[in-house]
Amino acid sequence: MVRTRCYINGVLTDTDFNADQLSEHLEEPGAVVWVDMLEPRADELALIADELELHELAVEDAIHAHQRPKLDRYPDHAFLSAYAVRFDPHTAQLSTHELAAFITPRALVTVREDDGIDIEAVMARWDSTSDLAKYGVAFLVHGLLDYVVDTHFQSVQQLDEEIENLEDLLFATNAEQQDVQHRSFELRKSLVLLRRFVLPMREVLNTLMRRDLHLVQEPMSPYFQDIYDHVLRATEWTESLRDLVTSVLETNLTIQGNRLNVITKKVTSWAAIIAVPTAITGFYGQNVPYPGFAQKTGLYASTLIIIVLSGFLYWLFKRKDWL
Repeated sequence: MVRTRCYINGVLTDTDFNADQLSEHLEEPGAVVWVDMLEPRADELALIADELELHELAVEDAIHAHQRPKLDRYPDHAFLSAYAVRFDPHTAQLSTHELAAFITPRALVTVREDDGIDIEAVMARWDSTSDLAKYGVAFLVHGLLDYVVDTHFQSVQQLDEEIENLEDLLFATNAEQQDVQHRSFELRKSLVLLRRFVLPMREVLNTLMRRDLHLVQEPMSPYFQDIYDHVLRATEWTESLRDLVTSVLETNLTIQGNRLNVITKKVTSWAAIIAVPTAITGFYGQNVPYPGFAQKTGLYASTLIIIVLSGFLYWLFKRKDWL
């Protein structure tokens, strides 16, 4: 599936034309073209590469998935690799969707491995800021990166909410410890994965905004700076949340240790209480005469001693909060 657009002097003039018409549109003065390819075959991508004279290493990176987020520079174009992410609050897992893009002076070619990236949302961003279309490819790259970074920021925000819920669950009296531990582990794993895609975007934006590359025109610099600020916020937020999840895990272990100590104290206290009647009945069960032997007064005396001493121990342990 191929999606295409053509802008001439900042005006959208044609959409959804065939990829083999790319050269014809680029022959128009002031034309800027966008081509989006979903799961392209090698021969389809090779056709675009020949039209735009793309470097073979960049084409190879686009074909082979699982590239790290980066921006590679070539003599007459640049290659961008980035990931849009989506967080599922129910499973606490993060899904990733890879995006490759070839950035030339007059064309932007995006290659998607799956339909997890909402390309309609990217097009909607372009339409909502159509007054910037006069800045050419930088306008298209801005809308694309703005969408990608927004998915990062939204996922971080959702992770923050889930960690807050986990903190409330941590001190709940009826909380299942196994659920807390499993949730903590899944959230930490998602944060580590998200950091892997968010952190390199700082370098990508820094490279794009370099003046010597001439990829971003001066009027577009504030817009890319805004994306860069979002990347910094998402990065710092991810780092703080990762530390917070680690603290939750450590706190959970500490709480379990404290609960175990309380349970141990309670069991020990009850054992001490039970030991009193055991000792007394054992003493009165000896087969030698003693005060009250073979008399009702002996039974009354031993019963009274059991009640008094057991009650005293119960009061003492309760006062010390051992029961």
